[in-house]
Amino acid sequence: MMLEDTETRRDQNIRWLCGHPGDALLFLSPEKTPGSGGKAILAAWDINLAKLYASQTGVMIASYNDFDRKPVKAIAAVAQKLGVPLGSKIEIPSVTPYPVFLDYVGELTDFDILCRENGAALEMRRLRAIKDEEEIIITKKAAGITNELIDSLEKNVKSGKIKTEADAALFIEVESRRQGCEGTSFGTLAAGPDRSFAIHAFPGWTVAPFGTQGLSILDFGVKLGGYCTDVTLTFVRDLDPKQEKLVNLVEKAAKLAVSMAHNGTRTKDIAAAVDALFSKSKKKMPHGLGHGVGLQEHEYPLIRNSSENEWVLEPGMIFTIEPGLYDPLLGGCRLENDILITETGHEILTTARIIRL
Repeated sequence: MMLEDTETRRDQNIRWLCGHPGDALLFLSPEKTPGSGGKAILAAWDINLAKLYASQTGVMIASYNDFDRKPVKAIAAVAQKLGVPLGSKIEIPSVTPYPVFLDYVGELTDFDILCRENGAALEMRRLRAIKDEEEIIITKKAAGITNELIDSLEKNVKSGKIKTEADAALFIEVESRRQGCEGTSFGTLAAGPDRSFAIHAFPGWTVAPFGTQGLSILDFGVKLGGYCTDVTLTFVRDLDPKQEKLVNLVEKAAKLAVSMAHNGTRTKDIAAAVDALFSKSKKKMPHGLGHGVGLQEHEYPLIRNSSENEWVLEPGMIFTIEPGLYDPLLGGCRLENDILITETGHEILTTARIIRL
């Protein structure tokens, strides 16, 4: 099979499997394939980075330029190098556009080219949902840095050092790198009272006031060793009764959801309980309750109230719980933390909270 991480089709599975941060093709051949050595070849854009990050995983490293920078040529050459018998099945990424798939089929006539939704991509999705010991250790380190940033943000907003959305966003950018992170997990979303009504503020941040009267939302995460955190804080100041009710409902929903998070729980049941809580107050959350985090800020399992969601919590899963409510006049409130499922229950990795100014 071939995995592709390029500008048009990003795939963190390559980093997950061999450590290389990106811009590469990864070829895997199982040992059970007759005549195959069961080895892996990484065709990287940057050989120097590949040798630094992937050399200790046992993968053979080649230059993408050796294949005229064409995946079809790379497949043919690598299949020969790995001793893949003619007529074998070769799976390409499930996100491959149909015209490109036809190009593969037309040129690689000696093989059976597979492009399927329920193939290797689905299996890797399942495997990545359950973190191993090393992944949990690095995520906890990232969470520790995130928690330090949360404390500093609260201090600086209260002291007046952070006055605008830009102040908050740039503080996170600089301080996360100062503490050894690769950067943020995604573009920080900082929305002052005039813009917090949106689930994801657009643009992500401006020079508008932050932490002034009303509700201000700050959604951010850091990336350390490839692994992400994802938290949301709401800063509140001088609220009216309707805004207070909104905040109290979100806090109550977060406590309820976290209390239900343990081994064997269906994630749809947690989301349904939060929906029911909001419904009693004639409120409705316009987004899912949470999602997995790992090498990407949005992974599996899904934490949402939908009929097709069949995810069940297992030890090693790390995911967000992020109830939120939004109103065009009152503003918005969201509270998001990262949760690890353990054998005996759960561990809250991050310390996001409602910050009263």
